[in-house]
Amino acid sequence: MGSSSETKQNSLLSSETGIQRTQYPYVTGSSVVALKYKDGILMAADMGGSYGSTLRYKSVERIKPVGKHSLIGASGEISDFQEIMRYLDEQVLNDNMWDDGNSLGPKEIHSYLTRVMYNRRNKFDPLWNTLLLGGVKKGQKFLGMVTMIGVNFEENHVATGFGNHMAQPILRSEWHENLTFEEGVTLLEKCMRVLLYRDRSAVNKFQIAKITEEGVTISQPYALKTFWGFKAFENPTAGAEGSW
Repeated sequence: MGSSSETKQNSLLSSETGIQRTQYPYVTGSSVVALKYKDGILMAADMGGSYGSTLRYKSVERIKPVGKHSLIGASGEISDFQEIMRYLDEQVLNDNMWDDGNSLGPKEIHSYLTRVMYNRRNKFDPLWNTLLLGGVKKGQKFLGMVTMIGVNFEENHVATGFGNHMAQPILRSEWHENLTFEEGVTLLEKCMRVLLYRDRSAVNKFQIAKITEEGVTISQPYALKTFWGFKAFENPTAGAEGSW
């Protein structure tokens, strides 16, 4: 009898403390857009956190510095992004403990993230994020993307979420390698304004971050000027079949 009750108790414990996976993202962030400019990398994201289709949180920071030379931005599940930041903080701490005068650069961190994301994908327990990683080290600019299944690449300008469909055409048309800081910010704001108009998960509260050889600067949150008087906005379902 004792053995049977003990087995039952153990089975109950194991069911409560067993492996738990992100079966579906709950609180998510929308698009992140980044580009190279003359002196470094610029990255922009809004601060919305959506609980399903409800824009529940409006002060979620989705752009973070990583070590001395890198900047990360994430769309997707916020709690998984927090877990990724814990991994990265551990890597940076371990690297600093060597005290050898060297430090992790953006290429190393990007490579590490590709392994983490692909490893979790192979365990059928993915981290539900798309990540942008940018940085500058020894005069070399780096900008890359990693998806939730480990697909990765480097590019001069990248975007996640809706930005991959709506911001990339603008970037392809207007980006050039000699962009000044002011031109880069203007281009990112144009992209974020288009996303604000078209993406229901976007909120008019943004941060823009830059990273150069001097370090990372992340702006205070601010709002963009918008205009909602376009005729297409007044009656967007006009002429649509089955519209109310």
